[in-house]
Amino acid sequence: MAAPDRQKLEREFFRMLNRVVEPAVRHGVGSPRFVPGGLIVLESTGFKSGQKRRTPLVATRFMGHVFVSTGRADRSLWVKNLQKQPRTRYWLGGKPRPARAFVMAPGKRYRSPRSLPPAVRKITDFLAPYTRAGWAFVVLSPV
Repeated sequence: MAAPDRQKLEREFFRMLNRVVEPAVRHGVGSPRFVPGGLIVLESTGFKSGQKRRTPLVATRFMGHVFVSTGRADRSLWVKNLQKQPRTRYWLGGKPRPARAFVMAPGKRYRSPRSLPPAVRKITDFLAPYTRAGWAFVVLSPV
């Protein structure tokens, strides 16, 4: 199977999965409550279309912030959307929460964000080198 065919198949698989999973997660199923990790739904604004997009993601909570990541940074549109429009919201425990996204992605120069608490900055400093391997990381900060 050629690379474009695999990418199309992968894209369609995630779209189908998201259509099933997103409503349940938005209502609180799988949200991190008693443990730091679980599922959230991230809402971003399409960087080309301007339309709202909702994506279920695995997330980790730490000090009031939420971390999400992907090993598919070059093919994850939610990462590109957040780079263009960092004001966003996500659903956790069935409730929408406004946030500002700090994005670390391949090809983006990393600068330690002074707006984050020192302990959260230490985590971003640790994660930043992995963007060279194709990973993207996002910290969602409450607003």
